[in-house]
Parts: sequence; structure tokens; C-alpha cells
Amino acid sequence: MRSLTEEETKTLFTKIANYTGSSLSQLVAPTATDGASGEVDRMVFRIQKDRVFYMPLKLANLAVSIPRASLLSVGTMIGKFTKTGKFRLALTSLDIIAPHARYRLWIKPNGESAYHTNQIVNVFVLINDCFTVPFLYGSNVVRAHIARWSEDAPEHSGCIVYSMDDTPLGFGVTARSTAEIRKLDPTAIALFRQADVGEYLREEDTLFTT
Repeated sequence: MRSLTEEETKTLFTKIANYTGSSLSQLVAPTATDGASGEVDRMVFRIQKDRVFYMPLKLANLAVSIPRASLLSVGTMIGKFTKTGKFRLALTSLDIIAPHARYRLWIKPNGESAYHTNQIVNVFVLINDCFTVPFLYGSNVVRAHIARWSEDAPEHSGCIVYSMDDTPLGFGVTARSTAEIRKLDPTAIALFRQADVGEYLREEDTLFTT
């Protein structure tokens, strides 16, 4: 495990800033207090092979004593560099970037359109009105499934996707600005999915190994 090079750091921060904006400074320079000693520690990024991890500096210093070939993971995996030098955020970065999100999108709640007294019909309505399900199966978000959206979201910007109870579901890139998407039909793509929490089940065997 090693520190990132200047070029790697620039690529990483550019990618994260697309989702956090100026709040990136809070992510790269926060402090964490060691409960035992009361010492203040800063958070750092470290790279192991092509994967980037986010952790307290104290933990990073301890991990140096572990041979690279034996070290599988430490801290939180943010993402990985491709062979072409591009950086891809991983689903595991969601809890890190979501609190600092610049733009947010909320998907409509399940079963909001109608309720019926017949239990069979009621189940049918709920299944067909699960707007979060397509996203959690890896689909893009269309206009008809949006409940709320940040008013000033521009095109091609990073956006965190939430349920209506403010639970982060994933993230993606806006296909249109907020103003433009309102003029399109309900089936128009509003956000291109990059990652969703459904991956924890769909890609359980490969999420941390590929």
C-alpha cells in the first residue's frame, strides 16, 4: 500500500468533486478522534494495486507493516483505477460521498398511486408501482420515477439517489439538467446509473475481488 501520486490524486479528486463540489475539502481534510488517547487523526487516501482506500492516517501507518501481497483491504474502498488511468467510484464509496452530495435525486415511494380492498389486486398495484426496484436492478432513472430533484442540477453532473426516507440508494450522472428534464416525456432518462445498493446482492461474489 502506498500514497497516491500527484496525477492519481488529481484524477481521484476530480471524480469525487463531480459529486461533492466544494464539500470535497471536508472529505479530504476531516479529523477523527481516537477515543482511547484523545488524539486527533486526519483521513487519507491510499492505493493498493489499483484500488483506492480511505482511512485514518493512524490506520494507514499500521497497514504499512503488512506485506502488499497479504493485504486485501483496509479502511473503506473508494474505487479503482482502470488500465487506461481513469478512476471509477465503487458502490462502497456511497456512505462517504452521500453526506457531502452537491446534487440529490429522490425516487418516488412504492405503491403511492392506489390502494384496493382486494388483497390480490393490492399486491399487483404495489409490485407495479415499485419505482425504486428498476434502479436497484441496475437500470437508469427515468423522469416518471422522480419525486424530487435538486433545482439547480446541471447536465452530466454527479448525483446521489435517495429513497423518500433519505436513505442513499446509489449514484449516477445526470442525463439532462433539472430544467430540461421537466420538458421531456415521462420515459426520458433523467440519470445514468453508476452504482446502486442492489450490487451488494447481484455482485456479491465479485464486488470486492474484481
